[in-house]
Amino acid sequence: MDINEVRRQFPILDQEVNGHPLVYLDSAATSQKPLRVIEAVNQYYREYNSNVHRGVHTLGTKATDHYEGAREKVRKFIGAESTEEIIFTKGTTAGLNLVAHSFGDAQVQEGDEIVITYMEHHSNLIPWQQLAKRKGAVLKYVPMQKNGTLRLEDVEKTVTERTKIVAAALVSNVLGTINPVKDIAKIAHSHGAYMVVDAAQGAPHMQVDVRDLDCDFLAFSGHKMCGPTGIGVLYGKKALLEEMEPLEYGGEMIDFVGLYDSTWKELPWKFEGGTPVIAGAIGLGEAIDFLEEIGLDEITAHEQDLSAYCLSQFSEIEGITVYGPESADERAGLVTFNLENVHPHDAATILDAEGIAIRAGHHCAQPLMKWLDVTATARASFYLYNTKEDIDKLVAGIVKAKEYFTNVF
Repeated sequence: MDINEVRRQFPILDQEVNGHPLVYLDSAATSQKPLRVIEAVNQYYREYNSNVHRGVHTLGTKATDHYEGAREKVRKFIGAESTEEIIFTKGTTAGLNLVAHSFGDAQVQEGDEIVITYMEHHSNLIPWQQLAKRKGAVLKYVPMQKNGTLRLEDVEKTVTERTKIVAAALVSNVLGTINPVKDIAKIAHSHGAYMVVDAAQGAPHMQVDVRDLDCDFLAFSGHKMCGPTGIGVLYGKKALLEEMEPLEYGGEMIDFVGLYDSTWKELPWKFEGGTPVIAGAIGLGEAIDFLEEIGLDEITAHEQDLSAYCLSQFSEIEGITVYGPESADERAGLVTFNLENVHPHDAATILDAEGIAIRAGHHCAQPLMKWLDVTATARASFYLYNTKEDIDKLVAGIVKAKEYFTNVF
């Protein structure tokens, strides 16, 4: 992978912030967009803006072809068997909520169990928390090791014959931990439970094959993988999706409407009521083409190299605490940390003054913050356009922040 050529495709990186060249280390929150994705969205609006599925005119046909073509790209990208299993949503959150309401409400009864982990993003925690409250079910957490990893024996002990749903992130957005979701799915299925995977931090960075994982549902967002905001994907096994009821009713998702009753379209359209995010889907399809041309294996290797370098450089900084697995092989391309006697927001402010963008806060993972015994952390997250020079600047900025607060206080 030619990193200089990759960076040239991201126009936003060619700017100064606060008088310094931009160092963007917040891709776990949202990635930057290559020019070809921006142009694909622009081309739709400039040349063939039309609604999909409804018209027989030329623009409508072209828009439909591109929209459904993006669905096929997603199918291949995650190894799904059929485009009927690919539901376009507005993001990971929407996909997980759809599963929790449409599937969860039908499957979970009073006294049943839902199993999740302490490291879940709120999007993969609150829907199950609320489902448990609605149905009188029990929400259980898999114990976590001190280094932020899961042991399969602990999963085995937590999942029982009463468990109906097991939900876990493929990659933790705070710890960077890569979870063994394939093995967790086997355990879930051995007890008759269903496996739901939050792949928001996984799909942009590594090969994902839903049939190999044998997950029942998997959700991810376009904006974290070089695509536009407002578009996401829910994968579900066809047999399960066919059993589920839609949550949004209206145009596009109907087959027949009478005065007192209606029937729904076949998959995947019964879950896509109203005008869909057409430009977003087209942009996501272009982003997938971009990532696949570079190669997901290349991207994974590049990010792990950056993580290893960052961990090595951080080990030289006195008073820094790093959270998550010690080995870069066990984590994705992000490093979460705290500086002694420096609030993460203060550290992020100092770094921003140097043109370095990181994330600070609870990262939509408050239960994990409690488990870590902190109120907030700072997080640097990497993607295919980042370099070791970016990390060098980050380290220099952290040292500057330490010196500043040491001298001030």
